[in-house]
Amino acid sequence: MDVRNTVAGSLQISTDVIAKIASVAALEVDDVDSVSSGNMQSVRGLLSKTSLHKPVSVEMEDGVAMVTLHIIAKYGCKIMSVSKKVQENVKQTIQNMCGITVSRVDVIVCGLAEEAEA
Repeated sequence: MDVRNTVAGSLQISTDVIAKIASVAALEVDDVDSVSSGNMQSVRGLLSKTSLHKPVSVEMEDGVAMVTLHIIAKYGCKIMSVSKKVQENVKQTIQNMCGITVSRVDVIVCGLAEEAEA
């Protein structure tokens, strides 16, 4: 949680709020199908403890945010290009909305969305 002291008191922004902003910002990028932990494809994934992690995590250290996102990209897209756009949009959106410095945005592409059939 980021805490700032102001003239009228203090301002606290929950890391859950920052994570929600990051998730919405990632979905604004073309060729991002969803933000997901991606571990739900098998029974083993449903039962394992690794499936319990959040699709977006935010760590705060000295007022600086570090964001990790798990996304599902659309099949056929240029994954490196999409990931770079996600990093830029997430960083810019958090900094504009919250005034919090973002030191890094790690994007993990954990799946591909199949093409929709016509």
